[in-house]
Amino acid sequence: MSKPVQVKLCGLAAVRARFRRDASSIQRLYFDYATSRKIGVMCRVLAASKKIYRCIEPAELEKVAGTIHHGGIVAVVAQEGPSPVTPGEPAAWAKRREPVLILDRIGNAHNLGAIARTAAFFGVPRMVIAVDPAAARPNDAAFRVAEGGLESVEVRTAASLPAVLRELASAGYAVLGASTHGGQAGGHKRPDKSSRTFPGPVALVLGNEEHGLSPDVSAACTRLVTIPGSGTVESLNVSAAAAVLIWEFMMP
Repeated sequence: MSKPVQVKLCGLAAVRARFRRDASSIQRLYFDYATSRKIGVMCRVLAASKKIYRCIEPAELEKVAGTIHHGGIVAVVAQEGPSPVTPGEPAAWAKRREPVLILDRIGNAHNLGAIARTAAFFGVPRMVIAVDPAAARPNDAAFRVAEGGLESVEVRTAASLPAVLRELASAGYAVLGASTHGGQAGGHKRPDKSSRTFPGPVALVLGNEEHGLSPDVSAACTRLVTIPGSGTVESLNVSAAAAVLIWEFMMP
Protein backbone atom coordinates (compact mmCIF):
# COMPACT_ATOMS: atom_id res chain seq x y z
CA MET A 1 0.00 0.00 0.00
CA SER A 2 1.00 3.61 -0.45
CA LYS A 3 2.06 5.84 2.41
CA PRO A 4 -0.91 6.79 4.65
CA VAL A 5 -2.39 10.24 4.13
CA GLN A 6 -4.76 12.28 6.27
CA VAL A 7 -8.42 12.11 5.34
CA LYS A 8 -11.30 13.95 7.01
CA LEU A 9 -14.35 11.79 7.63
CA CYS A 10 -17.55 13.82 8.04
CA GLY A 11 -20.87 12.65 9.39
CA LEU A 12 -21.75 10.34 12.24
CA ALA A 13 -22.37 7.28 10.03
CA ALA A 14 -18.94 7.54 8.41
CA VAL A 15 -17.13 8.20 11.69
CA ARG A 16 -18.90 5.38 13.51
CA ALA A 17 -18.10 2.96 10.70
CA ARG A 18 -14.40 3.86 10.87
CA PHE A 19 -14.43 3.61 14.67
CA ARG A 20 -15.88 0.11 14.50
CA ARG A 21 -13.42 -1.02 11.84
CA ASP A 22 -10.21 0.68 12.99
CA ALA A 23 -10.47 3.03 15.95
CA SER A 24 -6.68 3.35 16.13
CA SER A 25 -6.60 5.15 12.76
CA ILE A 26 -8.53 8.11 14.20
CA GLN A 27 -5.97 10.78 15.03
CA ARG A 28 -8.25 13.68 16.02
CA LEU A 29 -11.97 14.08 16.54
CA TYR A 30 -14.01 17.29 16.44
CA PHE A 31 -17.76 17.59 17.02
CA ASP A 32 -20.53 20.00 17.94
CA TYR A 33 -22.51 19.99 21.17
CA ALA A 34 -25.50 18.05 19.81
CA THR A 35 -23.27 15.26 18.54
CA SER A 36 -21.22 15.12 21.74
CA ARG A 37 -24.10 13.35 23.48
CA LYS A 38 -23.91 10.46 20.99
CA ILE A 39 -20.20 9.63 21.04
CA GLY A 40 -19.27 8.98 24.65
CA VAL A 41 -17.65 5.61 23.89
CA MET A 42 -15.52 7.14 21.12
CA CYS A 43 -14.30 9.90 23.40
CA ARG A 44 -13.37 7.46 26.14
CA VAL A 45 -11.38 5.31 23.72
CA LEU A 46 -9.59 8.35 22.30
CA ALA A 47 -8.85 9.63 25.80
CA ALA A 48 -7.32 6.28 26.75
CA SER A 49 -5.10 6.51 23.65
CA LYS A 50 -4.19 10.14 24.39
CA LYS A 51 -5.78 11.28 21.13
CA ILE A 52 -7.26 14.73 20.64
CA TYR A 53 -11.05 15.06 20.82
CA ARG A 54 -12.81 18.36 21.18
CA CYS A 55 -16.29 19.91 21.15
CA ILE A 56 -16.16 23.09 19.06
CA GLU A 57 -18.50 25.72 17.68
CA PRO A 58 -20.25 25.07 14.35
CA ALA A 59 -18.27 27.77 12.53
CA GLU A 60 -14.98 26.23 13.65
CA LEU A 61 -16.21 22.76 12.78
CA GLU A 62 -16.98 23.98 9.26
CA LYS A 63 -13.40 25.24 8.95
CA VAL A 64 -11.97 21.95 10.18
CA ALA A 65 -14.14 19.96 7.76
CA GLY A 66 -13.62 22.27 4.81
CA THR A 67 -17.33 21.95 4.05
CA ILE A 68 -20.69 22.90 5.49
CA HIS A 69 -21.73 19.26 5.05
CA HIS A 70 -19.92 17.94 8.11
CA GLY A 71 -22.92 16.39 9.85
CA GLY A 72 -21.78 17.64 13.26
CA ILE A 73 -18.59 15.59 13.49
CA VAL A 74 -15.21 15.33 11.77
CA ALA A 75 -12.61 12.62 12.32
CA VAL A 76 -9.10 13.16 10.98
CA VAL A 77 -7.80 9.69 10.14
CA ALA A 78 -4.71 8.04 8.71
CA GLN A 79 -5.81 6.44 5.46
CA GLU A 80 -3.69 4.02 3.46
CA GLY A 81 -4.05 4.14 -0.30
CA PRO A 82 -5.58 1.21 -2.19
CA SER A 83 -3.28 -1.65 -3.15
CA PRO A 84 -3.07 -3.11 -6.66
CA VAL A 85 -4.75 -6.31 -7.79
CA THR A 86 -2.10 -9.03 -7.96
CA PRO A 87 -2.04 -11.97 -10.39
CA GLY A 88 -4.09 -14.89 -9.13
CA GLU A 89 -6.39 -12.85 -6.93
CA PRO A 90 -9.33 -12.87 -9.39
CA ALA A 91 -9.22 -16.68 -9.38
CA ALA A 92 -9.40 -16.66 -5.57
CA TRP A 93 -12.35 -14.25 -5.67
CA ALA A 94 -14.06 -16.50 -8.21
CA LYS A 95 -13.70 -19.55 -5.97
CA ARG A 96 -15.54 -17.63 -3.27
CA ARG A 97 -18.08 -16.42 -5.87
CA GLU A 98 -17.55 -12.82 -4.82
CA PRO A 99 -19.05 -10.14 -7.05
CA VAL A 100 -16.77 -7.26 -7.97
CA LEU A 101 -17.27 -3.74 -9.31
CA ILE A 102 -14.84 -2.32 -11.87
CA LEU A 103 -14.76 1.46 -12.29
CA ASP A 104 -13.34 2.67 -15.60
CA ARG A 105 -12.21 6.25 -14.92
CA ILE A 106 -15.15 7.32 -12.75
CA GLY A 107 -14.03 10.92 -12.32
CA ASN A 108 -16.34 12.39 -9.68
CA ALA A 109 -15.49 11.57 -6.06
CA HIS A 110 -19.16 11.97 -5.10
CA ASN A 111 -20.06 9.26 -7.61
CA LEU A 112 -17.30 7.05 -6.24
CA GLY A 113 -18.70 7.49 -2.73
CA ALA A 114 -22.29 6.87 -3.85
CA ILE A 115 -21.26 3.68 -5.66
CA ALA A 116 -19.38 2.49 -2.56
CA ARG A 117 -22.47 3.13 -0.42
CA THR A 118 -24.61 1.10 -2.83
CA ALA A 119 -22.03 -1.69 -2.96
CA ALA A 120 -21.92 -1.85 0.84
CA PHE A 121 -25.73 -1.92 1.03
CA PHE A 122 -25.90 -4.93 -1.30
CA GLY A 123 -22.87 -6.68 0.20
CA VAL A 124 -20.49 -6.30 -2.75
CA PRO A 125 -17.08 -6.69 -1.10
CA ARG A 126 -14.75 -5.08 -3.60
CA MET A 127 -14.22 -2.35 -6.19
CA VAL A 128 -11.31 -2.04 -8.60
CA ILE A 129 -10.47 1.42 -9.93
CA ALA A 130 -8.17 2.41 -12.76
CA VAL A 131 -4.74 3.88 -12.12
CA ASP A 132 -5.48 6.93 -14.24
CA PRO A 133 -5.27 10.69 -13.64
CA ALA A 134 -8.94 10.95 -14.62
CA ALA A 135 -10.07 8.42 -12.01
CA ALA A 136 -11.34 9.59 -8.62
CA ARG A 137 -9.78 7.98 -5.58
CA PRO A 138 -11.14 7.68 -2.04
CA ASN A 139 -10.89 11.19 -0.56
CA ASP A 140 -12.78 13.38 1.92
CA ALA A 141 -15.75 13.85 -0.43
CA ALA A 142 -15.98 10.16 -1.35
CA PHE A 143 -15.92 9.08 2.30
CA ARG A 144 -18.59 11.67 3.19
CA VAL A 145 -20.98 10.55 0.44
CA ALA A 146 -20.30 6.85 1.12
CA GLU A 147 -21.82 7.22 4.63
CA GLY A 148 -19.52 4.50 5.98
CA GLY A 149 -19.67 2.32 2.86
CA LEU A 150 -15.96 2.66 2.16
CA GLU A 151 -15.23 0.92 5.45
CA SER A 152 -16.76 -2.35 4.25
CA VAL A 153 -15.95 -2.22 0.52
CA GLU A 154 -12.32 -2.94 -0.33
CA VAL A 155 -10.90 -0.60 -2.99
CA ARG A 156 -8.14 -1.97 -5.21
CA THR A 157 -6.32 -0.50 -8.20
CA ALA A 158 -5.32 -1.79 -11.62
CA ALA A 159 -2.74 -0.32 -13.98
CA SER A 160 -4.52 -2.14 -16.84
CA LEU A 161 -8.24 -2.72 -16.44
CA PRO A 162 -8.46 -4.81 -19.63
CA ALA A 163 -5.84 -7.20 -18.26
CA VAL A 164 -7.78 -7.56 -15.00
CA LEU A 165 -11.03 -8.10 -16.90
CA ARG A 166 -9.47 -10.83 -19.02
CA GLU A 167 -8.17 -12.54 -15.89
CA LEU A 168 -11.62 -12.28 -14.31
CA ALA A 169 -13.19 -13.82 -17.40
CA SER A 170 -10.63 -16.62 -17.42
CA ALA A 171 -11.43 -17.29 -13.76
CA GLY A 172 -15.10 -17.80 -14.63
CA TYR A 173 -16.58 -14.34 -14.13
CA ALA A 174 -19.33 -12.96 -16.32
CA VAL A 175 -17.78 -9.56 -17.06
CA LEU A 176 -20.69 -7.21 -17.75
CA GLY A 177 -19.96 -3.78 -19.17
CA ALA A 178 -22.58 -1.07 -18.65
CA SER A 179 -23.45 0.59 -21.96
CA THR A 180 -25.99 3.32 -22.72
CA HIS A 181 -27.25 1.37 -25.73
CA GLY A 182 -26.81 -1.88 -27.60
CA GLY A 183 -26.37 -4.21 -24.63
CA GLN A 184 -28.51 -6.94 -23.10
CA ALA A 185 -31.51 -5.39 -21.38
CA GLY A 186 -31.13 -4.93 -17.64
CA GLY A 187 -32.85 -2.84 -15.04
CA HIS A 188 -36.15 -4.55 -14.41
CA LYS A 189 -36.95 -7.80 -12.63
CA ARG A 190 -38.31 -10.55 -14.84
CA PRO A 191 -40.21 -13.66 -13.68
CA ASP A 192 -37.78 -15.83 -15.64
CA LYS A 193 -34.37 -15.32 -14.01
CA SER A 194 -32.51 -17.41 -16.56
CA SER A 195 -31.79 -14.40 -18.76
CA ARG A 196 -29.91 -12.63 -15.99
CA THR A 197 -28.14 -15.44 -14.16
CA PHE A 198 -24.72 -16.86 -14.90
CA PRO A 199 -22.85 -20.01 -13.90
CA GLY A 200 -20.09 -18.02 -12.21
CA PRO A 201 -19.81 -14.76 -10.27
CA VAL A 202 -20.43 -11.36 -11.85
CA ALA A 203 -18.03 -8.47 -12.43
CA LEU A 204 -19.87 -5.25 -13.30
CA VAL A 205 -17.90 -2.64 -15.24
CA LEU A 206 -19.00 1.01 -15.07
CA GLY A 207 -17.57 3.67 -17.35
CA ASN A 208 -16.62 7.32 -17.13
CA GLU A 209 -19.50 9.76 -16.53
CA GLU A 210 -19.01 11.54 -19.86
CA HIS A 211 -17.32 9.04 -22.16
CA GLY A 212 -18.53 5.69 -20.85
CA LEU A 213 -16.35 2.59 -21.22
CA SER A 214 -13.08 2.98 -23.08
CA PRO A 215 -12.89 0.82 -26.23
CA ASP A 216 -10.26 -1.55 -24.81
CA VAL A 217 -12.26 -2.02 -21.59
CA SER A 218 -15.47 -2.61 -23.54
CA ALA A 219 -13.72 -5.19 -25.72
CA ALA A 220 -12.52 -7.09 -22.64
CA CYS A 221 -16.08 -7.51 -21.30
CA THR A 222 -17.86 -10.78 -21.99
CA ARG A 223 -21.20 -9.01 -22.42
CA LEU A 224 -22.60 -5.47 -22.52
CA VAL A 225 -25.75 -4.59 -20.59
CA THR A 226 -28.10 -1.64 -21.00
CA ILE A 227 -30.79 -0.19 -18.74
CA PRO A 228 -33.86 0.48 -20.90
CA GLY A 229 -35.46 3.86 -20.28
CA SER A 230 -38.12 6.13 -21.71
CA GLY A 231 -35.68 7.92 -23.99
CA THR A 232 -36.38 11.30 -22.39
CA VAL A 233 -32.77 11.44 -21.23
CA GLU A 234 -29.91 9.36 -22.59
CA SER A 235 -28.79 7.68 -19.39
CA LEU A 236 -28.82 7.54 -15.61
CA ASN A 237 -26.16 8.99 -13.38
CA VAL A 238 -23.47 6.32 -13.03
CA SER A 239 -24.16 5.80 -9.33
CA ALA A 240 -27.89 5.27 -10.03
CA ALA A 241 -27.01 2.89 -12.87
CA ALA A 242 -24.72 0.99 -10.51
CA ALA A 243 -27.60 0.44 -8.07
CA VAL A 244 -29.96 -0.81 -10.78
CA LEU A 245 -27.42 -3.16 -12.35
CA ILE A 246 -26.13 -4.55 -9.03
CA TRP A 247 -29.71 -5.38 -8.09
CA GLU A 248 -30.43 -6.84 -11.50
CA PHE A 249 -27.37 -8.99 -12.08
CA MET A 250 -25.64 -9.54 -8.74
CA MET A 251 -28.49 -10.21 -6.35
CA PRO A 252 -30.16 -13.66 -6.17
